Amino acid sequence: MAKKFNEIHEVTFYECDINGTMTLPMLLNSVIKTSEAQSEQLQVSTDQLQKLGITWVITQHEMNIHRLPKVGQLIKITTQGTSYNKYFCYREFWVQDKETGEQLAHIFSTFVLMDLTTRKMISVPDDLLVAFESEKIKRIHRGPHFHQPTDGAFHQPYRVRFSDIDSNKHVNNAKYLDWMVDCLDYDKLTQYLPQKVWIKFEKEISYGHTIDSFFSQRLLEEHDQFWTDHEIFVEGNRCASANILWRKRK
Repeated sequence: MAKKFNEIHEVTFYECDINGTMTLPMLLNSVIKTSEAQSEQLQVSTDQLQKLGITWVITQHEMNIHRLPKVGQLIKITTQGTSYNKYFCYREFWVQDKETGEQLAHIFSTFVLMDLTTRKMISVPDDLLVAFESEKIKRIHRGPHFHQPTDGAFHQPYRVRFSDIDSNKHVNNAKYLDWMVDCLDYDKLTQYLPQKVWIKFEKEISYGHTIDSFFSQRLLEEHDQFWTDHEIFVEGNRCASANILWRKRK
């Protein structure tokens, strides 16, 4: 069985919204930080990979959220590089309340290896994952079917700032979610919480680009829930898609 690794994290005020609830981008940043800590412990850190001219890139997250953490809460983040095949590596994250053990969120993420020179995906060498004890499999995880925003969807432009770029020299994955969620109005964001988030990343976005964030809403029979469908484009090219299920705050 693949090795598990965990960290304890205290949710800070700058990771939270006006309601004192941890934001989706900050939740993603926190779990990715835990996976990087495991890689460092196993001596296959991002810095070491980049010296070899390669790096990990996330292509998809599937998030199931029971309850987002609150400011001041101590959470336990556990991660495990569960399996991999020739081109894709699958990692899971569990977020729990440290004191009660209540599971707050589960995230299933897909990673690929990228050549830093060609900026293209490469096959995963077995020896790179020996330390993680991940299971080698043949099947490919396809993930959910994504709904696209409807014609005439609301859209908002954003300019990519220097602070949006990470060590891979492209926009940090959590920033995509920031652009997507920001399209919702104040009332929706203060009265509803995300319950499911499916997001996939298709193309890199770099410093200086101007992106267009599109979104539309799908109503459900349950009046306290709705879906939002999102896409991010740069110069007519789709770079990311997401579907988010929202439920009314209790």
